[in-house]
Amino acid sequence: MQLRPLFQLGLKHTRNAAAETLYLKTGIDQTKPISFHALVNERCNARCRHCEYWRLPAYENELSLEEWQGALLSIKNFVGAYAINFSGGEPLLKKGFIELLAFCGQHSIHAGLTTNGSLLTRNNAKKIVAARPFNVNISCDAPTAEIHDYFRGIPGLFDKLRSGIRHLLKEQEEQHIHFPIIIKPTITSLNFRFLPELVHWAQDVGATGVNFQPLGRWSPETYDELWIEKEFWPELARVVDRLIVLRQSGAPILNSAENLKLTIANFREDKADPRHMPCRIGLQEYYIRPNGDVCLCFHFPPVGNVTHQSAQEIWQGDQAQKIRKATTRCHKLCLVTCHSHKSLINKAGQALKMLAHRGRPRDLALGWNS
Repeated sequence: MQLRPLFQLGLKHTRNAAAETLYLKTGIDQTKPISFHALVNERCNARCRHCEYWRLPAYENELSLEEWQGALLSIKNFVGAYAINFSGGEPLLKKGFIELLAFCGQHSIHAGLTTNGSLLTRNNAKKIVAARPFNVNISCDAPTAEIHDYFRGIPGLFDKLRSGIRHLLKEQEEQHIHFPIIIKPTITSLNFRFLPELVHWAQDVGATGVNFQPLGRWSPETYDELWIEKEFWPELARVVDRLIVLRQSGAPILNSAENLKLTIANFREDKADPRHMPCRIGLQEYYIRPNGDVCLCFHFPPVGNVTHQSAQEIWQGDQAQKIRKATTRCHKLCLVTCHSHKSLINKAGQALKMLAHRGRPRDLALGWNS
């Protein structure tokens, strides 16, 4: 991860923060999107207990690679340099996806991906590194196969993702290309007691950092199995305190202490803290679904579609104006990655954490031989 792109993106966040304040005080809208997420498919080879995608009777139609390229360039024409994270489903199942990553690099679009790690083969790792991604996020929920593979529904997945990390690290060294590898755990009743151990495991395998997100309610299992119920909240609080101490001692935990403390509020299903209101997600987020629909927040209807509208037309259109105003009145406590409340200081802190750990020794990970 280079300093220059981070500095450029930081300036955009600073400018938009001023535009957000102007909008909230006067209604004058000079905002532009600064947080970009793209769901390239709903198809997935995992059977995660907290997810519904693999149970869907049919999947949304997917944009072609050419349509994705047009949509990405349209965003750049509107906002200039930006960073976008691709996810799914499992994005590596989409034919040509790694070529799309390379396209982003060729056009100075800072693109990262989130994967379950099952398809991080040596060959794919070589191509991904050559595409120069901004980051690679890997979903990993426990430091052991027993818990992780049960939660994700694929026997052997833990070993595959661990090998995938090693493939990425090896290719980074051989190609002299470096980017953050972030472990992304979902906090549930199954794994919350093991989160500090997961941080140590992430360090041991050579990951750059860990970014926690608490469970949201979606699938039946999130109601009857995975939710952390009231009787376990004191224990959860002690685990959170341990994570904060680890973070303060230099562990590569990307969440702020404030964000970690909100984990308990998430499982209490509290409303958002008035100090964080009004919600600014509709003033920042540009979320593209597999069929090209664009959302400012997935709790609200789409505001346009990239197949027949430019990014500027979508952002400044009547529907976006209507939804933007509605999002500022929402009081949900959202801690999933794309909606988590992050101040400018929080975002800068995450970037500095990643930079601080990008050059740490990786002897254990790189010593793997296969």
